Amino acid sequence: VDAFQAWCGPCKTVVDLFRKMRNEVGRDLLHFALAEVDSIDALEEYRGKCEPVFLFYAGGQLVAVVRGANAPLLQKTILEQL
Repeated sequence: VDAFQAWCGPCKTVVDLFRKMRNEVGRDLLHFALAEVDSIDALEEYRGKCEPVFLFYAGGQLVAVVRGANAPLLQKTILEQL
């Protein structure tokens, strides 16, 4: 989940990375979502930050968090979680 704020918007570069990885590993294994933290109370703790935050869930549980648009770290985290 790309957790972003309305004034900043989702990270377009990382959205492209996720789409590419999803095509490589398969649509059944990797799902990507955008979440505007200003409108979701459960994501309130991520408000007021100027860096992108990426939340990784498996089985409905938060399993990893990556702060910042670090493509190599994001890719590594995705592969580790799969």
